[in-house]
Amino acid sequence: MIYPLGGALLGAVIGALAARRRGGKPADLAQWAAVLAIVCGLIGLFLLVFIERSLV
Repeated sequence: MIYPLGGALLGAVIGALAARRRGGKPADLAQWAAVLAIVCGLIGLFLLVFIERSLV
């Protein structure tokens, strides 16, 4: 049950670092962090569903 949360946290960190590397302002950092957190959280959710369904 930790995959979606872990994915969201990892995505937020990666997004903020990517925006900082490109010279983004604080609003850019927040937007990139939010978008990648959502994307990675969804990937983690699908991974969780796949794992749970394959074990049954």
